[in-house]
Amino acid sequence: MKNLILIFCLFIGLAVSAQTTEAEKKLKTQNTDTTQGWKSGGVFGANFSQVSLTNWAAGGLSSVSLNGLVDVFANYKKGNSAWDNSLTLGYGEVKQGEGDWIKSDDRILLNSKYGKKASKHWYYAGLMNFKSQFTKGYSDATEETVISDFLAPGYLLGAIGMDYKPSDNFSMFISPVTAKLTVVTIQDLADAGAFGVDAAEFNDLGEKTKDGANTRLEVGGYVRMTYKREIMENINYQTNIDLFSNYSEEPSHVDVNWDNLLSMKVNKYITTTISTSLIYDHDIDIAETDSKGIPKTNDAGNPIIGPRTQFKYVLAVGFQYQFGAKKK
Repeated sequence: MKNLILIFCLFIGLAVSAQTTEAEKKLKTQNTDTTQGWKSGGVFGANFSQVSLTNWAAGGLSSVSLNGLVDVFANYKKGNSAWDNSLTLGYGEVKQGEGDWIKSDDRILLNSKYGKKASKHWYYAGLMNFKSQFTKGYSDATEETVISDFLAPGYLLGAIGMDYKPSDNFSMFISPVTAKLTVVTIQDLADAGAFGVDAAEFNDLGEKTKDGANTRLEVGGYVRMTYKREIMENINYQTNIDLFSNYSEEPSHVDVNWDNLLSMKVNKYITTTISTSLIYDHDIDIAETDSKGIPKTNDAGNPIIGPRTQFKYVLAVGFQYQFGAKKK
């Protein structure tokens, strides 16, 4: 994790340097800000893919997948005040062979940030962030063991700090005072201590004497960085990273959420996107498995469970419609 964080810091340092240079060039030709009032818009995307196999000697399974994405924003600017709001909703399912439909993507992400200008590129700012999902998630395709659901977990984060915005393409929010609330509404998961909440207590007979906690409050430091640029015509890249450190419990264990999106526009409605998501949360225990998905065990025969780096990669080609102003 230390090497990963070092790479992040190096990347951000280069981005800040580049964006500051761009901002200085713009200031030479633009002395006043005319982007006052509300700006809103967003993107709706839908992707469909199908593989059909009949008497296929090489083997394999027919499959169908559906994915949808809604990314909208509403930003307000007046005088020295700026209020940025964004909402991202994503959902997808896939069906292989004669099996049931299973979830492949599910996310709810709401961000709201209000800032008051302090100097040329700095704002006094407050930020609110909410993350969860729509429906149940299961440990495997049999859909017998529920491992997640709406508000299981749910994350609500509130922070007060400073926002550095040298240009519309780069922003770095730094908060030394941040509260992070984790919610787990499914009692079985709470009893197991999932997602970092306090687990249930049992007596020697295995009887539960105290329910697991449904919430967990953490106080720590938080950094959120966003960067975007047009690589060339019709090819855009954007990235954002969230870093959180709990002051009271192992501050060196930094929670990481890092998202990247590369968008390549074919025409007005057809777009190819490549997206990645990297997550590391020391409070989330994941069973280690082999290449076939079979849980690994230690010398005592017990499953090997612990925090792991989570990674998701999605390549999609499909319909996309953009409305309103371009996101700033």
